[in-house]
Parts: sequence; C-alpha cells; structure tokens
Amino acid sequence: MRTHRIGRDVSVLNDQLPVPGIGFLTVNAFVLHAAEPVVVDTGLSLPDRGLMDALGSVMDPADVRWIWLTHPDRDHTGALFDLLAAAPRAKVVTTFLGMGIMSTVRPLPLDRVHLVNPGQTLNVGDRVLHAFRPPLYDSPATVGFHDDRSRTVFSSDCFGAPLPSPELAASDNADAIPADLLRAGQLLWATVDSPWVRLVDEQAYEATFQPLRAAAPEAVLSTHLPPAVGHTADFLDMLHTAPTADPWTGPDQQALEELLAGFEPTAASAT
Repeated sequence: MRTHRIGRDVSVLNDQLPVPGIGFLTVNAFVLHAAEPVVVDTGLSLPDRGLMDALGSVMDPADVRWIWLTHPDRDHTGALFDLLAAAPRAKVVTTFLGMGIMSTVRPLPLDRVHLVNPGQTLNVGDRVLHAFRPPLYDSPATVGFHDDRSRTVFSSDCFGAPLPSPELAASDNADAIPADLLRAGQLLWATVDSPWVRLVDEQAYEATFQPLRAAAPEAVLSTHLPPAVGHTADFLDMLHTAPTADPWTGPDQQALEELLAGFEPTAASAT
C-alpha cells in the first residue's frame, strides 16, 4: 500500500484491485486526524495487503479511537480485527445491520461497537461528524459522513470508477484522470455496484442528494476513486445521469471458458 496526505486532516491508505473485464479499482482506507483519530474502513480481505504497516507510517495505531466502517463488504474490513487488537480504546462505528452482517463471519465484541444511523452525529473531540447514506450504495448498511471542519465527505462506494491502468488507480488526485474517462468510469461503476439506480423514482432519488448539497464539500473521498478535490458539482451532475446509464452485464460461462483456455499452455510452450 502507499500513503499520501489530503490537506492537514486526512491521510489516504491506497490499494487497488484488478477486476477482469472492467479495469483497475482503487481501494482506499483513510485516517481522519481528529483529536480522537478516525480510521475509515480497513482495506481488502486478502493476505499481505499491509494496511497495518501503512497505518503505522502515518500514526500510532494504538491511538486510534474510532473505526468508521462504511459498510461490511470484504473490501472494507480486511484489517478490522488486527486494528481492534492494536487499538484497545477504539470502537467500530457501524449500524445495527452492519453489526449483524459482520456476525455471520466473525462477531464484533459488543463493547467495541458504536451504532450510528444516517442523520445522526459522532463527536470526535475537535469536530462533529455528520452521518448520511450516499445516493449510490451496494449495501443497506452503508453510512458515510461529512466532516464540516475539513469540508470533506467520505462517500464509501459512491463516486467510484474502474480505471484503465494501475497508475491511474493509484493517483494522488482525481485530477489525473481525464474528465471524459472519469465520467464514463463512474457511470459504469454506478450500474455495476448499484444496478437498482436504473429503476428509481426520479424525485425520491434526487432527494438523496440533499446531504451532499448541504455539505458543499471541497473534497470527496470515495473508497474506489482517487481523492477528488473541487469536483462536487460534476459528481452531482453524474448522479443525475446515472439512472439513464447503459446497464452492465457480466461475462457468462462461455466467456469464462474462453478466458480459461487462454491460460492453458500451448503444445510448444509445454515442451
């Protein structure tokens, strides 16, 4: 993993994942350097991703007070229990449903849980975090938040985009991505990660943009996109477009067999 800083208040712990047929997907965790430090998500549930080492390079893990789990998918929970062991005062911020979903794999200790619903707040010493449900999501347990002190929104999966190269997925800022490529990737991700968006009632859907409009953030930090500073208006416009985006259909069995055939050694290479 690699780390970099967004302003004074946020460290980015950046990883990525190749997704065959789609591209390279950024997988970020974050540290909000509040008076009571907050780690936002804990990376991929794959071996040897190095999140604890990356975290240790930007702060002492023992000082973490809150672990905001934006939802319990396995690309957000990789080092969760390692971090709980290293940070004895930390509590996991999640919802009742998120806690329940986690219990099907490994139960969270109840005395280490702090439940927050959309519309509620969390005081982290020098600032108050405002919980909200992002307009696009793939889990009913999803809760992001807005930090009005740093004017930063943590949007979970919302605004993510598969990108055509690992270099773009590891960019320090979304400005490195050409605007047309960014918009196309976000619309693709909307139909992959939130396919229900094509079925929504337009007025009800657009009402979910209100927390973002009210926050008017300078920075939008998505798990699956390089940090975006100064892109809020464009991102809101993308949300308007998402219900009309072309649906995505994944590879079928024939495509899988063709892919596997490409991995088989030829007679010439086998000799």
